[in-house]
This record gives sequence, C-alpha cells and structure tokens, in this order.
Amino acid sequence: MRDEANYKRPGWGQLLAEAPAAGRLLAAQLRPARLSEDVGGGRPVLVIPAFLANDLVTAQLRRTLNACGFHAWGWKQGPNLGARRSKFERLLRRIDWIAAAYGPVSLVGWSLGGLYARELAKRRPETVRMVATMGTPFSGGLRRNNAWKLYEAINDHDVDHPPVRVDAAEKPPVPTVAFWSPRDGFVAPASSRGQDGERDQAIELSCRHNEFVSDPDALKALVRTLAG
Repeated sequence: MRDEANYKRPGWGQLLAEAPAAGRLLAAQLRPARLSEDVGGGRPVLVIPAFLANDLVTAQLRRTLNACGFHAWGWKQGPNLGARRSKFERLLRRIDWIAAAYGPVSLVGWSLGGLYARELAKRRPETVRMVATMGTPFSGGLRRNNAWKLYEAINDHDVDHPPVRVDAAEKPPVPTVAFWSPRDGFVAPASSRGQDGERDQAIELSCRHNEFVSDPDALKALVRTLAG
C-alpha cells in the first residue's frame, strides 16, 4: 500500500535549496576524481543525464568511475530535453556498440535519465548488466515531481504520453538499484525510492537532487553498487 504523504512533491523550501546545490554541482566538475579504488575491472558504464542537463555536468561522476577502474561513457546527445524517439534509438545502438566491444553495460540514469535507463534495459536485457537510477521519479506516476510542468512547456507531448512507450514503474528484467534522498527538492522521495517489485534495491542518500552525480557519499555508494 502506497504512503501518499511520501509521494507528495517537495515543497518550496526544498526546491529553493536546489539553487546552491546546482552551484556546488558545477564547481565539482572542475575537481579531480572524488574516489580512487581499483574495483571496476574495466566494466563499461553508460551515464545518462537529467532533464536539461548534458554530459558536462556528469563529468565528475564519469571521472570518478574511470579512476575506480570502470570504463565510463557519456550519452553524447547534448542536453536531455525530454523523451525523443531518435535519441532513444541512438542510445540502443550505443549500448549495442559498447557491449560488443567491452561486455554488458551498466546504465546510470540521473533523474529523467533514469527513466531512459529503465526503458533501455527492458529492450536490451541481454546487453545491460544493471540499472542504477539517481533521483528518478519512476514510482507513483510521472507527476510526482516539480519539473513536469516545465517538461510539458518545452515538449510537444505531456509527461504521460511520451513518443516512446514507457511503463515507468515496471521493473526492468535486470538488477535495478534506486538511489533516493529525503532532501530531494525536485522529486518526491517515495517516487525515486520505489516499492518492492518496482526495483530490486533502494539506497538512501542525503544529498540534494542536483548533487546526485557529484556528492562524495553518493559517488562512493554508486561505485560500490556498480562493483558488486
């Protein structure tokens, strides 16, 4: 049974706290890797950015993954403006290419990027090793966040009817870990945590939404999960 209180969108105080977090996110991209542990074994990882974000703001995350022995890739499609069939199909081809060269791919999706990752894994279960979502609103409907109105304002579809078939709460047929935070200013905590049957594991963090891909503790937790 769902706890509707936890599915409530974060309030204004939480949302406003994301502004300084965005500044810390940008500053983090100029720093060296947060962690260096030889645990990756050369396994490939594809990182998909959040809504309105691009590969530049996941650089610290990929730098850390590389320093820990993974082979991290960006999505290389500019800013993530929303669901696009062409981008989805290019990502499928990118997964195929990486898997053919390096083996099964772990998908890391931040926020909207996690919805991409979950749907990609459903279509490529043989080449996706696992999915890690970070602050992704996959449970309880796609309006359990403070970004859905902006999403609809810049896209030609509403959040419930994207051009790619999406069943956000349906668990991909691969190991799936959901990172969530009660301090998230954009996404309802329960929406990114999910329920049993929607993901295999949920890991609580204490960062803001804008820092899922740069907070030291978040990066450490992600590295350990991908290495498992």
